[in-house]
Amino acid sequence: MTKLSPSAVEKRITIGKVGGPHGIRGDMRIIPLTDFPERFQDMKEVMVGDELLHIEHCAYHKQFVLLRFREYSVREDAMRLTGKLLTISREQAVPLNEGEYYTFDIIGLTVFDPEGNELGVVENVLRTGSNDVYQARRKDGSELLIPALKAVVKVIDVKGGRMVVDMPEETSDAH
Repeated sequence: MTKLSPSAVEKRITIGKVGGPHGIRGDMRIIPLTDFPERFQDMKEVMVGDELLHIEHCAYHKQFVLLRFREYSVREDAMRLTGKLLTISREQAVPLNEGEYYTFDIIGLTVFDPEGNELGVVENVLRTGSNDVYQARRKDGSELLIPALKAVVKVIDVKGGRMVVDMPEETSDAH
């Protein structure tokens, strides 16, 4: 089993979490933490915690993905994986269309208004159904909710670590 250094793990993308065992053959229930759960079907290996594991079998059951790892073919051994995160390298991320961003790229961006005044830092992305909402924290500790709409979000510069928003008047003054 290949182990990664802790610093290498930080740059990885979480795609799932190991739940409990399923059946007697060493299959583990994986809670998908990705917008692309179909990705597991074509994967040959994945990092689980700090171990590189090889996928022998993949199936879908209810809301779970069932994975069997070559290195953990016995149920009792596989149970030790419970609670560990499944991660991939950024290069393995599913390509997005232009104007689409990963949540992990949005979190941490510094938010500015069109005049260049800093409004806060994005801490979370809320999924509301109709459109996402970027949850930012102002310097005074108050919360700023930014609808992820083209009319509001003018620039997302992931490499530059910044977002420019033009907030509607009625919400920009609310604290």
